[in-house]
Amino acid sequence: MTLGWKKDRRLLLGICGGISAYKTPELVREFKKLGWEVETVLTTAAERFVSPLVISTLSGRRAWLEEDFLSREEGWKIPHINLVEWADVTLIAPATASFLHKAAWGDASDILSASILASKKPVLIFPAMNVFMWGHCAVRENVHRCRELGYGVFEPEEGFLACGYEGKGRLPSPGVIREEVLRTLEPTKDMKGTRVLITSGPTREAIDPVRFISNYSSGKMGASLARTSWYRGAEVTMITGPSQEPPPHGSRVINVVSAEEMYETAMSEAPSQDIIVMAAAVGDFRPSSFSKDKIKRKGEKSFILEMKQNRDIAAALGAARKPGQFLVGFAAETGNAMENAREKLEKKKLDQIVVNEVSGPEGAFGSDRNSVRILDSGGELFSSEGSKDEVAEAIWDAVAQGRKDHGQ
Repeated sequence: MTLGWKKDRRLLLGICGGISAYKTPELVREFKKLGWEVETVLTTAAERFVSPLVISTLSGRRAWLEEDFLSREEGWKIPHINLVEWADVTLIAPATASFLHKAAWGDASDILSASILASKKPVLIFPAMNVFMWGHCAVRENVHRCRELGYGVFEPEEGFLACGYEGKGRLPSPGVIREEVLRTLEPTKDMKGTRVLITSGPTREAIDPVRFISNYSSGKMGASLARTSWYRGAEVTMITGPSQEPPPHGSRVINVVSAEEMYETAMSEAPSQDIIVMAAAVGDFRPSSFSKDKIKRKGEKSFILEMKQNRDIAAALGAARKPGQFLVGFAAETGNAMENAREKLEKKKLDQIVVNEVSGPEGAFGSDRNSVRILDSGGELFSSEGSKDEVAEAIWDAVAQGRKDHGQ
């Protein structure tokens, strides 16, 4: 499956007059990097915080201003109607307390508030203001009313505010806003209400205080699985080993280090999950003993490290699965991939297994791309090659088909 729904989209960005408007040039760039077309509308107050020329330069289109609403030159174009009909989604960021009041009560006295009244597409509102303003009962009532009207109103983030106070009121980062917009536009919502557990990344097995044994897993595949299932409506928990990959927005992330920590965490979290995908590259062995002091050479020409097996997470989950739970394993192989994967599928009592080659320059470890084959007990279901997000979508398509076949 390709992520065609992400491409060639059209965004209407409304900017209100708050100090966090300084983030909006980066917000425009965030969506332009996706290849989207972006139209912008600035309130009169917004022009005091961010230059319309900057916004226009980054979007490649004129910025619509309040003076255009009823002007002789531009008013005849009916911008508040045509803009929302053109857009796939309307985003208001930042939204002020004044804008929330207008949205809540159907005030159409300016170009931006009139636009959302005319919209039949999703409208997403990201408020940002002083912590006490955000907590005021009038603002809370307007937020509640906006949500009842069908607008998506998102909570501000907590942190240090420009006014000098600290608390809830910050505009989220452009990356977080992008993810919420993408989730809104994802056309497949087949995982809504489904609880998903994903293991991800490498594990580390300590030898002494400064050395460990690990592998080349980057955690990118696990992050893609978490992100794309969240897009599709799932409630996602991700257990991840040490990774440089940023934690995916929207997921509950549990950080672990060793295979034993991942085992204990996975077994604790598993009973409440509907789907479990084991994408982590878990170490099969760990040192038999740990040296509390750094191991020195001491003139020795060689060093023998005795290892013992870690507990098998996939096998344990397969043995302890609850009725209706769907289990997906990963087989990261360097040879005899299909034969080894079929053996793991049967031995560990999995519903499906994802097979990928990890050796060589085109291997999956550390790459932004992947090539996989997905098997169940009846044979090969899907093959997929592309970005890791595209491969993740194919895996979820296979899971959806498998659950349907199982009557789930």
